[in-house]
Order: sequence, then structure tokens, then C-alpha cells
Amino acid sequence: MTIPILETERLILRGHMLEDFPAYAQMWADPQVTRFIGGSPLSEEEAWAKFLRVAGHWALLGYGFWSIVEKASGTRIGEAGVLGMKRDMEPSFHDVPELGWGLLPSAQGQGFAGEAMRAILSWAETRFGKVRMVCIIDPGNAPSLRLAAKLGFCECARTMYKGEPIVLLERLP
Repeated sequence: MTIPILETERLILRGHMLEDFPAYAQMWADPQVTRFIGGSPLSEEEAWAKFLRVAGHWALLGYGFWSIVEKASGTRIGEAGVLGMKRDMEPSFHDVPELGWGLLPSAQGQGFAGEAMRAILSWAETRFGKVRMVCIIDPGNAPSLRLAAKLGFCECARTMYKGEPIVLLERLP
């Protein structure tokens, strides 16, 4: 499967490459990155499993996460995309596209996540059609909750995932 390249004014969204892994592992080992995504930094082994999951999404489902590269510097600043996780939570949203994003602390607050997600939503609407899409966000992550709202997501449930509170948001067609 060829992973499409998405381009915005300031970003290139491309498939993950093996040479991305050191920066990927470093990002997911950062407590500032993981405090609202899983709660604790990932070991290199855990980051490797997550990295392989990204490749598996594209290979098996035809969609997944992209590496986000800032055009001006050529630096990988995070990742974002569409997941099919079959999460063990209620309410269930199996087979509903789940969108997500994660950026380095140095890239946060500059509009990069919104820019990337608008491009991904456009791609997702072409790939899936006008369908319900969801995202899950830690209730303490105010910046991501604001971004989700700007992208058209509305809270539809407060629930638990892996023993932690989570907000389930949906974007209806």
C-alpha cells in the first residue's frame, strides 16, 4: 500500500519510515507528550510496538497515522491520522474512524495540529465518505479538546478507558 503524502502550507504528512524510529521513540518517551496519551512515557520496546502498529494500520486497513514534518526545518514534529483500534470501552465505536494527533512539546501551540488534522479530515472524507468519526481525549487536555471542537467534534460521552476517565467526541456527517 502506498501511503498518500498530504501537504499543507507549513507541513508535509508522510508515511513513517524506519529512520524515523529514533525520533519517534524519543517523542513517546517524553512525559509531556504522554501525560494525556496513555499517562506514562513509553520504553523503547513499547514505542517500537506502537511504531509497528502504525505500519500495520496502513498495510491491513488502508489508513493510519502520518509522520508530521515541518517544511521549513525538515524536522519531524509529531504524528496524526486515523485509527481502527477496536478499543475495549463503552460506548463502543468499533468500525468508526478514530482520529488522533500527538506533537512534540516544542511544536505545540503553533497551529500545527489543526493544520494537519484539517488535511487529514479532508483525506478521510474522501476515503470513508461523509461518516461519523470519533476521537478520545483526556478530560484534562484542554488544548486538544479546543482543537477537536474547532474541527467539528462534539462531546458524546464521558467514560473510562484502561481505568482512566476519557471524553468521547464525535463528528457527524
